[in-house]
Amino acid sequence: MQVTDNERFILDVIRREGSISQSRVSQSSPLTQQSTHRIIGGLLGRDLLQAGPPLPGGGRGKPSPSLQLATKTVFSVGIAINTDCAIMSLTALNCELVEEVRFRFPPLSRQSTLERLQAALERICSRNSVDRASLVGIGFSMNGYFVADRRQINAPEPLRDWSLIDLQPLLEETFGLPVWLENSVSAAAVGESLCGAGRWARSFAYLGFNYGFGGGLVIEGKPFFGANGNAGELSSILTRDEQEVRPALRYLLEVLQEQGVDVDSIEDIWLRFDSRWPGVETWIERVMPCLNRIINALSGILDPQAIVFGGQLPVALGEALMARVEYWGGDRYGVNATRPRLVMGQQSCDAAARGAALIPLRACFFV
Repeated sequence: MQVTDNERFILDVIRREGSISQSRVSQSSPLTQQSTHRIIGGLLGRDLLQAGPPLPGGGRGKPSPSLQLATKTVFSVGIAINTDCAIMSLTALNCELVEEVRFRFPPLSRQSTLERLQAALERICSRNSVDRASLVGIGFSMNGYFVADRRQINAPEPLRDWSLIDLQPLLEETFGLPVWLENSVSAAAVGESLCGAGRWARSFAYLGFNYGFGGGLVIEGKPFFGANGNAGELSSILTRDEQEVRPALRYLLEVLQEQGVDVDSIEDIWLRFDSRWPGVETWIERVMPCLNRIINALSGILDPQAIVFGGQLPVALGEALMARVEYWGGDRYGVNATRPRLVMGQQSCDAAARGAALIPLRACFFV
């Protein structure tokens, strides 16, 4: 379904507000009131918008219905391949999650995982009465960095079967839908930009604490992927000797298991995290020097409004890390530079899958 640039602008205004009056849309638009009303009428006619309940405070007279993004006519799918699980999510045009399915097994075999995901998509669509024709596409995310002109992802060791192959044509043939390919942290940053910190922070850096550790960047409201798709590869500023003391959760898992804590995966840590576990404090002390360097580099180079702690990071662990962040550099005349606000991601542990589902919607309908 094609939309014009002006239609994208109107849809994006309504996305940011959730529910808004037609008069407020006109006030937010650089177009004439007549043009704005005509575009809104067309979007309503194509079922990309729907009428909602009137909003309070609309002045005298009978209040007009509000405008909302459609919830039943356009959908997209997100897939996240983690080292210890695979996740599929279905999201409507209004960016709300419809359903999510989680496969609690390491997706080591590409073929068997794709077969299970393909069957799951059919079941999800059937349960939610979603016609395949209403699916605009699939956002596919996986840990790793891009190579070969963004056609391939070099993934961590457990995902070797997914690495260094042209995934997009394979996925499009498997699912019969257009596919957008992104690494997990950048996908999560897209989700955060549309449904989380991006609602108040136009520019932010997203830290993805997963099996590995990486970042995603949003600048002036738009994701920044870089020339090769690898903007946010934050571990690249660390030396080879520092790689094992970077804040990757694979090393927390190792420390916990060495201390006798009964955890078997990154997801297990997220589900059952206890700050009193032996080894947690050791890991925090070990990774803080590298984390402080990365955060100060982001602050000094990008000057973002926020730095978001996300990925598969448990909230309690994220809060403990944020409490120990130190911004470097002294004040001048008793006044410090404004530093980025440190916040937890407003998406869940499934941020990559939910963000991946939003990538096709953003590409097709928003600015």
